[in-house]
Amino acid sequence: MKRCLLFAALMALISCNDTTPVVPPAPDLCTDSPVPIPVASIAALGNSGMIQVFKKGSNEVVDYIDLADLEKVTRRASDGAMIPAEQINTATLFHTFMDALPSGGRWRPVHYTPLREKDGAVEVKLHSGVLTAGAEYVLKTPAGDEVEFKAKLANPKGVITVRQDGSGDFCTVQAALTYAGKLGQSTEVTVEIGEGVYRELLYLRNKNHITIKGAGRDKTVIIYPNNESYSTGSGAGSDKKPEVGKAVGVLGGRGLFLVENCTDLNIEDLTIENSFGELKGQAECLYFNSGNNTHRLNVERCNFISYQDTFLCKGLVYVHNSLIAGHCDFVWGYPAACLFEDCEIRSRAAGYIVQARIKNAADKGFVFLNCNLTAEEGVANGSMYLARSGGNASEYDNVTYVNCTMGPVISAKGWYENPTPNPAKGTATAGWKEYGNVNTGGSPVVHSSTCFRTLSDTEATAFSSRQAVLGD
Repeated sequence: MKRCLLFAALMALISCNDTTPVVPPAPDLCTDSPVPIPVASIAALGNSGMIQVFKKGSNEVVDYIDLADLEKVTRRASDGAMIPAEQINTATLFHTFMDALPSGGRWRPVHYTPLREKDGAVEVKLHSGVLTAGAEYVLKTPAGDEVEFKAKLANPKGVITVRQDGSGDFCTVQAALTYAGKLGQSTEVTVEIGEGVYRELLYLRNKNHITIKGAGRDKTVIIYPNNESYSTGSGAGSDKKPEVGKAVGVLGGRGLFLVENCTDLNIEDLTIENSFGELKGQAECLYFNSGNNTHRLNVERCNFISYQDTFLCKGLVYVHNSLIAGHCDFVWGYPAACLFEDCEIRSRAAGYIVQARIKNAADKGFVFLNCNLTAEEGVANGSMYLARSGGNASEYDNVTYVNCTMGPVISAKGWYENPTPNPAKGTATAGWKEYGNVNTGGSPVVHSSTCFRTLSDTEATAFSSRQAVLGD
């Protein structure tokens, strides 16, 4: 029975056209490129089958996928993603349907999809960082098929390029980020991502002065499902690479893109979507984690899409001309200052836009300047609040809306008062504040909450520009 279930799961990867593609001999592939194998190769797979990769001419196994580990995942019919059958926690034993994303001397443990149907073949996505550029390999399936390939040398000339068709330096975003980190923490680097849908989780650590640039927010899409129910916590990296069969120990977390200890990170012209796709459960697109709250992040012309906890940040953050979409605390965190300017803040269901957990009363916290607060079709009028408090007396609810257009989705009360924010009534510098906001007809908005402060012209100056909020 166990063998039959495994075979059925593998067959679900394959389309109805059960044709064996012609696999070219010894192709040159990116070090991170999926390796295609014939559909017929699955015919003999069982619960002890191994897909193995050897260095050509030797018996050295550089990577393997144990097909018995299919029992530890389930497959989403909508996109083929393989997700944990049970939540990953610190005691979970690392297995071959998990990956460890390397960056800055650490590894982020994550779930991933090593087998995926594409164009009449099965693509085998090997684990991160196992291949050496310039080396030749042989992939062997349990059916006895062999695929020879060579890992081509990346040759960046100032800009690291990512192209899914193999015409760039790398085929995945993560491989490019890992490579960029090896060029030196302070070396200025641009990673240019071509058009396409990149289905992967990401990790960047200890890399400053890096620009990640897509071909346009509707052309470059980074998408993958992750969630608190898959891997608990906001995420961290381990100081040693996880070993198969041993406890994970450190959790990679529930977000799509985890950034640690990086400053002057620029993200431009792309979409990041956590495609968990359900209203319940924390599922960040991006967690920008600055331990000392001074690191800088700049976002231009991007879409960040999820439901709960879409955007989590610390540090000094500037988001311009971008879309942030979600429904529950979908902008949140601990920043010294985070400014959204000329952005669309889109509600996908009833809920709360912001939960601020600001450490110092004098810090600007979250500021929305000249933003448009909208909603997806079908979201009830009056069902979204500007913010709610985390209820922690040691943290400040510093949130300010200046010259924003507030659609009918925003509650007439404006702010959700239970629990009571800190401070209970906004001041000129702390707590909940508004200035110059209007409805879609251009009339001034007057909310009924008693917890916020309407700023004077003079007080609003401190929140009226990037220079005023972020000092640059």
